[in-house]
Amino acid sequence: MRSENRPLHYLCNVFYMKLYRRYILYIGICLGLLTSPFCSGSAEAKDFVVVIDAGHGGHDPGAIGKISKEKNINLNVALKLGKQIQKNCPDVKVVYTRTRDVFIPLNRRAEIANDAKADLFISIHTNALANNRTAKGASTWTLGLAKSDANLEVAKRENSVILYESDYKTRYAGFNPNSAESYIIFEFMQDKYMSQSVHLASLVQKHFRNTCRRVDRGVHQAGFLVLKASAMPSILVELGFISTPEEERYLNTDAGTTTLANGIFRAFLTYKREQEIRLNGSSQTILPEDIPQPEEEATASTGAASKTEKKAAGQSGKPTPQRSEKAAVAQTEDNAPVFKIQILTSSRPLAKNDKRLKGLKNVDYYKEGGLYKYTYGASSDYNKVLRTKRSITAQFKDAFIIAFKNGKKVNVNAAVNEFKNKKK
Repeated sequence: MRSENRPLHYLCNVFYMKLYRRYILYIGICLGLLTSPFCSGSAEAKDFVVVIDAGHGGHDPGAIGKISKEKNINLNVALKLGKQIQKNCPDVKVVYTRTRDVFIPLNRRAEIANDAKADLFISIHTNALANNRTAKGASTWTLGLAKSDANLEVAKRENSVILYESDYKTRYAGFNPNSAESYIIFEFMQDKYMSQSVHLASLVQKHFRNTCRRVDRGVHQAGFLVLKASAMPSILVELGFISTPEEERYLNTDAGTTTLANGIFRAFLTYKREQEIRLNGSSQTILPEDIPQPEEEATASTGAASKTEKKAAGQSGKPTPQRSEKAAVAQTEDNAPVFKIQILTSSRPLAKNDKRLKGLKNVDYYKEGGLYKYTYGASSDYNKVLRTKRSITAQFKDAFIIAFKNGKKVNVNAAVNEFKNKKK
């Protein structure tokens, strides 16, 4: 029967049925988009995954110093870095390539990162020089063609791990870690994660230099097999030189490994926050400069405090706030945390007109671990202190926010959460 001969109510039913089907299809598409991993508002969005690789291990000791082996230094720093991330970042999943003294083949390390669908791969190593040569400082590396003989030597040393594997010629397609010709393959590689890797490496070096007070040996490129096989932004960190006695001693102290782990941790937080803002327009990650330095960071690179300074700090070694009247007023009646901006640290008291204070007035200090730690601003309003910090960033690039409660220094993350909860 032709449509023009059908009753009007029949045609209306057909029309609404078609409209209903299109509506259902539209709703289905929208729901599909909302549940897709590209939707930042998805309740099931996956955690940020970081793989931490402690270089060498087991029967592969890595570089050997007079009192230690590289594999142990690498593992100490890797575990401390992972614990820092797990403690402060509940939205981050930490995966280790090893957590004990075992040998892991080079290609297996990359497989672990790829299988975990990692967002970042951080490989921890310790540098060395042959023939009793000495050097100091930390460097961070990304994948690429070595542009100097010195860079090539670093890659050769790290890639020589494959010689511990019985089938390395088959597994690595005839790659010879000691032959310069083998590294020609890196000249033609196109790494789509290069810019992100270099940026993270730059952040690590910034914190090694400013937070850890390490000699900055810069960001470099070389042909590392472990980075070549990793399908995500990847860096390889060289913590220092085990072949230099002074460096080796530092790398074997708890303060030294803690300081280095915290430097990498702060760089990681900055990178993560930037990525979240780029993808989602906002981030809940607190900037690394808003996290207080542990005592080890302040003292590790400057040496132990003198007996006089320890006495000045009190026998307990706990922070002793020296608060002005203005800072005391900021302590509210309900014992809310007081936020301050730590701008610098000194081994001795500074005069009010000291050039290191850069003209700031109403600067306070507190003593901790035999050191004088200078602060600016004091308020129970975290947002106010954050705005103040931004206003002095040009003068004090490494300033960060700390918190006190009832006269005692407290974890700034806990203080910020308390501030936010009271505002609700």
